[in-house]
Amino acid sequence: MKTPDRKTVSQLEQLPNIGPAMGKDLRLLDIHHPRQLIGKDPFTLYSELCTLTKTRHDPCVIDVFMSVIHFMEGGEARPWWTFTDERKKRTGN
Repeated sequence: MKTPDRKTVSQLEQLPNIGPAMGKDLRLLDIHHPRQLIGKDPFTLYSELCTLTKTRHDPCVIDVFMSVIHFMEGGEARPWWTFTDERKKRTGN
């Protein structure tokens, strides 16, 4: 799959690692455009998602949030699982 152009991408599902389910979760968090991810904290988004859905989501959701924020803030497109070690270092597990 071709890496989207972060300057022109307009739909969440056009982002690396975002499919229909994650797109729906982001919209639940009132994020409707990829640019809205810039400056967001992935851990806060995860906490808000768990609160809104009254469900403890898999921590890999944080990795996905980290990946799309990283991409929209100018980083390279990377698979979400490459952020797992960073998440674990920051959370201690």
